[in-house]
Amino acid sequence: MSFLALFISLPTKASTGRMRVWRSVKALGCATLRDGVYLLPDSADSAATLDEVAAQAVEAGGSGEVYRLSECDEAQQAALRALFDRGEEYAGIAEEIKELGRSLASLAGAAAARKLQPLVRRFEQVTRIDFFPGEAQRQTLSLLDDLRDAITRRMSPDEPTARQADIPRLDRADYQGRTWATRARPWVDRLASAWLIRRFIDPSARIVWLASPADCRNDWLGFDFDGAAFSHVGTKVTFETLLASFGFDSAPALVRLGELVHCLDVGGLPVAEALGIESLLAGLRASEPEDDVLLARACEVFDWLLKSYEDKTT
Repeated sequence: MSFLALFISLPTKASTGRMRVWRSVKALGCATLRDGVYLLPDSADSAATLDEVAAQAVEAGGSGEVYRLSECDEAQQAALRALFDRGEEYAGIAEEIKELGRSLASLAGAAAARKLQPLVRRFEQVTRIDFFPGEAQRQTLSLLDDLRDAITRRMSPDEPTARQADIPRLDRADYQGRTWATRARPWVDRLASAWLIRRFIDPSARIVWLASPADCRNDWLGFDFDGAAFSHVGTKVTFETLLASFGFDSAPALVRLGELVHCLDVGGLPVAEALGIESLLAGLRASEPEDDVLLARACEVFDWLLKSYEDKTT
């Protein structure tokens, strides 16, 4: 692997320009080789962004140049990679996750969820500039997922538990004009699954909102609760189970949407737009007491997301 090195020099009095350059270097996740020399792994995107920072330095009355460091031996490679270590940042986040976990018993579920969000945002910010992820990232993600699960269980005790099973491929023709049922006051997995059912599986589907999973009739197709026809299987959330069941798991845009739903429902690998979509859906849920209206408005969000993902994957 080669690296890009940004060499910058700024006049002492250029405090505004110096701060602007420093913030840019920090936001990009650059490693500091020495004062005025900053590194990024070599890529076209990195080259373009470092050129922009170099231009900022020139605008501030200083100088900025970007060079490529290549043909490093293994020892040099290891030393340069070590400069990008994010272990201390992950350790700080992990300690706050543990502290929130210890206080969970004294917090209401909604309050705990609000306290979790800044930690999720910080973790995602670090992962975006963690060019050489390792055990520290994995351990912090595991702690975050465990805490998210604990908070979810408090807020939604009926959330399904994953079962281990094969997912058979089904024929959509056998699932037309049916009644589909899930728990009332739906959140992201149920909303996205209902959208997928009506958009791609059963356009004339009737959606029933259950006060309790026990209210599901034998001739209804339940989803996203224990014992339902479609729910969590292995590592897949209900939306992903439906994708696999009806052959949509080869559609890149829908798979990408599944990654977003998975992230918001049970955690896991961060998705850049997850927090924004979560805030939008939370606002919709808080403002719409009628589940049918909530679904109709959420469907617009998923339509927009699908279009965005299609544009990025074609």
